[in-house]
Order: sequence, then structure tokens, then C-alpha cells
Amino acid sequence: MMTTESLLTIRDFIRWGTSRFNEAGLFFGHGTDNALDEAVTLVLHALHLDRDLPPLYLDARLTMDEREVVSSLIQRRVDERVPAAYLTNEAWFSGAPFYVDERVLVPRSPIAELLEVGFQPWIDEEKLHRVLDLCTGSGCIGIAAALHSPWIEVDLVDISQDALQVANKNIKKHQLIDQVRAIHSDLFSALQGERYDIIVSNPPYVNLDEMNGLADEYQAEPRLGLVAEEHGLLIVNKILSEAAQHLNPHGVLIIEVGSSAEAVLKRYPTTPFVWLDFERGGDGVFLLTAEQLVEFNEQSKR
Repeated sequence: MMTTESLLTIRDFIRWGTSRFNEAGLFFGHGTDNALDEAVTLVLHALHLDRDLPPLYLDARLTMDEREVVSSLIQRRVDERVPAAYLTNEAWFSGAPFYVDERVLVPRSPIAELLEVGFQPWIDEEKLHRVLDLCTGSGCIGIAAALHSPWIEVDLVDISQDALQVANKNIKKHQLIDQVRAIHSDLFSALQGERYDIIVSNPPYVNLDEMNGLADEYQAEPRLGLVAEEHGLLIVNKILSEAAQHLNPHGVLIIEVGSSAEAVLKRYPTTPFVWLDFERGGDGVFLLTAEQLVEFNEQSKR
């Protein structure tokens, strides 16, 4: 590790971290999109300081022990090539902090914007009572929905027991035990008789060839949460075929398919997907109503 003896202030270490990250050619896409923001995140975390630290504090000097902790964390980011969230065990999503580790994907879905407006305009507020977050991982989507719409009940479902341990940790973190529950299930298999007003999912949708070409930071995430067979559509296909049985008549299905959007359109050229736009960026998220899903399944049987 390069010497940091000449670095004294928070500002110095942020600059130094930024330079090291750019020099190492790191990939940014798990909460930040550039070296400077990544350095700010790690330095402030190491010093137990809030993200909205007043600028005046940037010139505060670090103790010798603090310098060692900060420089070690920055060096780990360079050496290990893992998302910063795995080093800090924290990721922010839809304005809230979530515990994360290598058992779950780092939260980053554009669906966050929908949660912040209570899924408007796609469902009337008075009809929004139950939400299912399918393939929940850390639980961030379902928990954020509960935080923004405190009158709803939310089920978090995942096939991974490891992921559900993280989701349960986040349920407790946000004091939502009475509002949110985590369920071990292979998609809908453990949900017989359950119906929801919204089913939202960020399932595995990356095909194997694409996965093998992704940056090291993505390789550090659990493949179970990323990779799907059938050109990335295996899980999406199953959700489409079963979701209608678990939606109320006025219900809506929302699925993020990211880079597999083209494969979805090729597989289902006549399905009336509504592709959502997001003010803060992101794409590859479609919506279907319960009525459209019933029609989809009827056509599939013909």
C-alpha cells in the first residue's frame, strides 16, 4: 500500500482514494457511478460520519488510527474489486439505508421511484393493501414500499435462505415486523391462496454469456440473484405464467428485466407490455395488469 503519511484531512483522503480508484480502473455501478463519490462513501463510513457532512469538516485532521482505517478500506476496494456496499455493509435505496453483504445483490433498481409515489398512477391508493416482493434479496423493494406506504402489508419472497436472513435483518432494522414478513418460497410455490394488489420483482435475468463478460464487481455478487437460463428469461417466464393466480382483479405486475428487455420483446411480440420511464434513469422495467395477464395465459394455451 502506498504511503499516506502526507495525508492529513478528510479532503486529502477523499482525493487520494479517488486517484487510487481511477488508477486501478475500478468499475462503479453499485450505488455510485464515479471514483469521487465512491471515495466519499468509503471515507465517511470509515470515520462514522454522515453522508451530508458539512463542507467545513472536510478540512478536519484525522488521527493516526483513523488514517490507518481509512487507507486500509480504500486499499481493500482496489485489491478485492467488490462493491463498496460489501465493505461497509450498507447500501442506500429509495432514501433508506439497508444492510447488505455477499449473500444478496446490492440494491440499485429504478423501481425505487415507483415506491416513492405509492405505485401511482398504476393503482388507486385506496386499492393498495397487499404487496408481494418476489425474488426479494435484501428486501429493499418491499421494505421501501412499506416505508413509503405505511398502511400496506408486504410479503418478501426468495428461494435463498441466506438472502432471507438479510431481508429479516432489514425488516428489524426498519422496525417493520408487524407490517412485513419474509417467506421462503420458490416463486409462488409457498403462496397458495395468497393474492396481492401489486406483485413487483427484480428477478435473475442475466444470461450466462453476458454474466461472464461483466466487471469483477458483478462477479462478487451471488449468481443466484443474477443469472437465469433460457437467454435470461427462465424466471421471468415462470412469473408471467403464474402471477395472474396471485393478483386481485385490479392488480398489477411489475418486473425488471434490464438488459433482457430485447429478449422479452422477441419472445412475446404481441404482449402489450408497458415499459416504464424513470426520471432518475434506468430502464428495462415492464408492467402488465391482472386482466392482461389472464389474456396472456389464455393465448399461451392456444
